[in-house]
Amino acid sequence: MFPTLVSRAAMAVLLGSSLVSAIDLDLTDATSIKNAAATIAYDMMKYYNGNQTGNTIGVLPGPPPNPVWGYYWWESGAMWGTLIDYWHYTGDTSYNDVTQKAIIAQQGEHQDLNPANWSQSMGNDDQAFWGMTAMLAAELKFEDPPAGQPGWLALAQAVFNVQTGKFDDECNGGLHWQAYQYLTGYDYKNSIANGCYFNIAARLARYTGNQTYADHAVSTFDWIQNVGYMTADYTVYDGGHTEYNCTDINHIEFSYNSAVWLLGAANMYNYTNGSTIWKERVDGLLNQTINTFFPGGIAYEVACEPKLSCTPDMFSFKAYLTRWMASTTMMAPYTFDTIMPVLKTSAVAAAKQCTGGDSGRACGLSWSKGVFDGTMGVGQQMAAMSVIFTNLLSLQSVGSPITNATGGTSVGNVNAGSQAPANPNAIKPATSGDKAGAGFVTALVLVSVTGMFGWMSI
Repeated sequence: MFPTLVSRAAMAVLLGSSLVSAIDLDLTDATSIKNAAATIAYDMMKYYNGNQTGNTIGVLPGPPPNPVWGYYWWESGAMWGTLIDYWHYTGDTSYNDVTQKAIIAQQGEHQDLNPANWSQSMGNDDQAFWGMTAMLAAELKFEDPPAGQPGWLALAQAVFNVQTGKFDDECNGGLHWQAYQYLTGYDYKNSIANGCYFNIAARLARYTGNQTYADHAVSTFDWIQNVGYMTADYTVYDGGHTEYNCTDINHIEFSYNSAVWLLGAANMYNYTNGSTIWKERVDGLLNQTINTFFPGGIAYEVACEPKLSCTPDMFSFKAYLTRWMASTTMMAPYTFDTIMPVLKTSAVAAAKQCTGGDSGRACGLSWSKGVFDGTMGVGQQMAAMSVIFTNLLSLQSVGSPITNATGGTSVGNVNAGSQAPANPNAIKPATSGDKAGAGFVTALVLVSVTGMFGWMSI
């Protein structure tokens, strides 16, 4: 629909940064929004080299420390999901082919989005982010994989099935953060791993009409409240350790934790035809999300933005926050008038500070400062692009996610993932190098959660 968007962005680079300073954005003009999002998407994709000879299809450079600014596997999956939404909102198909190939390339040996070569650092949330991308592809009727490949729906079902088998009795239920017992961090049960599972279950229930998925969504929501990670006022804390029966709750708050539960709850509200309990939960999560993460009406990552102490992961959280809030308006339309004002003020602020880098338009994290904060990367680009294109909701018709009953064509498989081994070493024995690398990755994240932000735990 907009085949010239990327070519315009490329032309801007050729003309030189002197002609391109900041991102021009007029929220009353759909073309302006699409051009702004296209420019940011173009710059974001400069970080991706997986389609070049010798590199890994579907994966951003990384993980750290090779290179030190690199990215973990999960964020690649999150980026492809963002580009699916980008296509759906703007109509720009420029990245559809590379996105489809990326997801297929990373589906894994057992077609469950759990490739063996990432097993030494695999988190349940990592796999689930790719699963949510597959779920989105099914819901938005993204171009189906070629014949002989599993459908998007089947990939999401595989993630659900594999993770359903990982629940245990520690802390009276819930998923562990890490996928396997030998990984550092397995003793941590957190809100994002369980929130992603809940999100997928709720969306599978809505898409397929299968009550079994809804039952798992309900039990997971009950668990997050009972364990104390989600409070009576719907504040969402990060997690706790199994050796303390998950009572040593880390009170750090991340925007994507709240948002992943919000969108899942909105899907359950939609699935139950507006039930009172799910409306109460949507309202509670939405109010708390806006009160916590939108001071002054502008998205703000409270855990790390004040001192710019964010890890590479955290720079991307606003992308999911804003996209999932926008999707919430489709599942629970009454939330539109509450959500769109903060997406508008955030988009204006985000565009204004995209003045960094050699291009003069790289985006940073700190939208509310009004000036570029010196940080650059995939996460910052993804977040600014997301909050900008979601504002098309106010100007044009953006189709709501579909279901099997409303035109969905993605091929599913209720038994998907059943062939996945419980122990990935059955596929690929871990080398000492693998173990050292995995230890560094997971230990680094644990230090971020329990060390850098440990002062927030009470």
